[in-house]
Amino acid sequence: MSHNATETLAPPANLSGSHSNNSCAVEDGFLTRVLPACYSVIFVLGLLGNAVATAVFFLRSRSHSSISVYMRHMAAADLLLVLCLPLRIYYHHRRGPFLVCRLVGTFFYVNMYASILFLSLISLDRYLKIMKPVWVFRVQKVEWSRKVSYAVWALLVCGTLPFLLGGRPEGPCEEICFHFHRKSTSGAVINLVTVALFYVLALGFLGSYGQISVKLWSISLGNDEQARRKKRRVIVKTFVVPVIFTVCFMPYHAIRVPYVLAQLGVRSQEDMLSQVDAKQTLHLLNELALCLSALNSCLDPLIYFFLSSTFRKTIICVVQGKFKKMYAMNRRRSSVVKSVTEM
Repeated sequence: MSHNATETLAPPANLSGSHSNNSCAVEDGFLTRVLPACYSVIFVLGLLGNAVATAVFFLRSRSHSSISVYMRHMAAADLLLVLCLPLRIYYHHRRGPFLVCRLVGTFFYVNMYASILFLSLISLDRYLKIMKPVWVFRVQKVEWSRKVSYAVWALLVCGTLPFLLGGRPEGPCEEICFHFHRKSTSGAVINLVTVALFYVLALGFLGSYGQISVKLWSISLGNDEQARRKKRRVIVKTFVVPVIFTVCFMPYHAIRVPYVLAQLGVRSQEDMLSQVDAKQTLHLLNELALCLSALNSCLDPLIYFFLSSTFRKTIICVVQGKFKKMYAMNRRRSSVVKSVTEM
């Protein structure tokens, strides 16, 4: 799994720009101020949005569609991710327990990839309902979607075991929490395989939305201006998901290959100075891209709002203080994400 889950801590006194054996040559620089501020904003917005989303999806005693199952798990993953941000903010670039730092790093990435996989499953379900509306595939059945969701969590937990059970690294950079760390060959292989799988998933993800857009453009809703505006709104709403997916996750995975190779230290010792400069740049880009990935936890509730009529109506009821109406609406048997498939 692609992450820095082996992150540990060191005294700030060792964080000078010196290249001596007792200090880390890679520095956080402006990240020391930018990352805590960005993660704080993401925490507040993500906690609010995903707490509401989780309440909406778990308010229903049962899920009556496969998409509602996937949305429930994705909202839970996003909520768990933002809950680990306070510890990530507090221990950023400072002394703290090694075990806590490692668990926070692992927990962060488990939930990030859970969100990616559940978003992909939601998109697959929508693709099948739009492109094959008269067919019902096994993946679209509620019981099967529950099993797939549990399998996703099991896969992610198993994928983190090599990082959780790994030994405590040594060296100045290795002792700094959420920093540039050396990586073992096995850890690098897992990271690179994860990146490759992500791009395979992304290719299918974006390709399916290309087909969906062609299908929607071919649907006739009438020749008047109102019908044309409605079609444009439908297509724009459809592309909320791939835009958020691309903006949040593509930059992080684009930087991972050179970043992991730099962690392996594949360059020669004679090229040490340029190697340190490259590591410095890659560290800054990696942390900024990772922050962008965390932003997804704030944007997923927007997906629910634009594409789920029940979620949207629930939010409106909350804003208007109509809690009895909200409760009655969510207890009805209609799908919690009806408009996701009906557009």
